[in-house]
Amino acid sequence: MSKHAAIESDYSVEERTVQAAAQVERLTRWRDDFPTPGIRFADLTPVFADPQGFRAVIDCLAACAPDADLVAGVDARGFLLGAGVAAVLGTGVLAVRKAGKLPPPVLSREYTLEYGTAGLEIPGDGVELAGRRVLLLDDVLATGGTLAAAASLFEQAGAEIVSAAVVLELAALGGRDRQGDYPVTSIVRV
Repeated sequence: MSKHAAIESDYSVEERTVQAAAQVERLTRWRDDFPTPGIRFADLTPVFADPQGFRAVIDCLAACAPDADLVAGVDARGFLLGAGVAAVLGTGVLAVRKAGKLPPPVLSREYTLEYGTAGLEIPGDGVELAGRRVLLLDDVLATGGTLAAAASLFEQAGAEIVSAAVVLELAALGGRDRQGDYPVTSIVRV
């Protein structure tokens, strides 16, 4: 599917989501007490390493915003998702980096996550973001700070978040509630 392709029927999108969810549920590796005690970590590495799993996830995420003209992937697994989805949609991709990984000038946001604080950055120049329609991608939605911080960066730069999407949502942590007015899609909610 590309941004120039016909819009899929609701049935096609639903079937694509069901197929991707089955792959994610089958391949996700869960680890208790990582990276700190009390955290249950969802390792999606096996999903991305499996050709059918990865393709199903990429196709499903691409269907979330076929009219986006830029895909943004959040550090680090979001880079993999962003590149794949951008290739499918025929758009560019921008990496949302952890603080300190980009040369200045940068736009920065600090945020909290379930086990500490962190920061995200995007280029402050060199990429025209004003007026762009962005599909924002990450691997997991937990407390929601990462996606909200990334969305805030793009809004500060004058871009519009048309949709955000994740592979896995940990619904009990309430991260969806911290997001803006843009639609949020998750392939699997646990």
